[in-house]
Amino acid sequence: MKKVLVSGAFNVLHSGHIRFFMDARALGDYLIVTFPSADLLWRLYGKKSVLGDEDKMALLKSLSMVDEVVFSTDEDRDLSFRTVFAKLRPDVLAVTTDDLYQEAKRAFCAEVGAEFVVLPKTPPDHGLTSSTDVLNRAKAPTHVPLRVDFAGGWLDVPDSAIPGEYIVNCSISPTVSLKEWVYRQSSGLGGSGGWSVLNGWDPVRSELGLGVGWQDPAVIAETGACVWKSGRLPVLDFKNTGEFLVGKMAVYDTRIRHDTPGIASLRRDLRKIAKAARVARLAVQQQDVTLLSVAVHMSYQAQLDEGMQRLPHIGKALARKYCGGGHGGYALYVFESAAEREEALQAEEDLYPVEPYCRTFGRDEPVPWDPKYLQRMRESLLKD
Repeated sequence: MKKVLVSGAFNVLHSGHIRFFMDARALGDYLIVTFPSADLLWRLYGKKSVLGDEDKMALLKSLSMVDEVVFSTDEDRDLSFRTVFAKLRPDVLAVTTDDLYQEAKRAFCAEVGAEFVVLPKTPPDHGLTSSTDVLNRAKAPTHVPLRVDFAGGWLDVPDSAIPGEYIVNCSISPTVSLKEWVYRQSSGLGGSGGWSVLNGWDPVRSELGLGVGWQDPAVIAETGACVWKSGRLPVLDFKNTGEFLVGKMAVYDTRIRHDTPGIASLRRDLRKIAKAARVARLAVQQQDVTLLSVAVHMSYQAQLDEGMQRLPHIGKALARKYCGGGHGGYALYVFESAAEREEALQAEEDLYPVEPYCRTFGRDEPVPWDPKYLQRMRESLLKD
């Protein structure tokens, strides 16, 4: 009988583990699974066991491809299963390609005369492939804000970053969830970043993988009116609640598809963009909506220079600009007062009120749409 041994924390049992056990079992006739107790897991790796030892043992024993389950007992980060191996004498030690202790295990097998096999980490037919994925999804919020950007867009793209410059933005409500998403898709409000946060993915990595910047997931996760340092990764300069913007922002649906990755390579005046961001930074510091409007207007002029279509004048808006750099989607309009915003909302059916959003006490609570604007937006989406 050919015995195969696998070891690991198996902290949250998931479909990736199941596939690994199946592939390991196919190497022989008898599969032994070993894992450290909760106490040993903490001492060796500083990890908290999600499941109790007996629960984990019962789950692993219930799997049809697993023949035996035992505790690892050795105070050795690389080879906590050494005593188990000496007692049960398996013929094969199997690991996955991302095993952190491969070299030590390979040397151990050479020492004891066992076969060492590295199995490719084959994705399962469905489901998540790591305990970290499972835990991140469990910890993900149920609702998140989206965002509007005031100035500095493109300076969060690593290849366009300028040391010493800034990106200025604000998270907004109404919020969205995986089950309720009323904003238009591909709209320039950071929707892909919000979707990543809700799913528990690494949102910054997801955005950078699209060839765009990190500002969307950064402000969605941080919330508030934020100033970020331009660079390869998000570093917060400072923030406030954005309360000075209550009643003074709205987004206009241009009905033009927004595509940031598609135009990322276009030439643009990054120095002009940076100048607008410095003004916006001062405006957020001073909580001055009039000065912020100057920065928004400067950003809009840079967008026009890049080739974006002119936006309509709506009511008594102090300033306007596209939300993001994708030549479409929603546009931000800034008003001096709530009364002037309300007047514009009544006059323009494609304009919708948004408010600054700042998380309180770590909670991500849903902020619904006002019913009349929710109905207006639903009707608008149905027309397309």
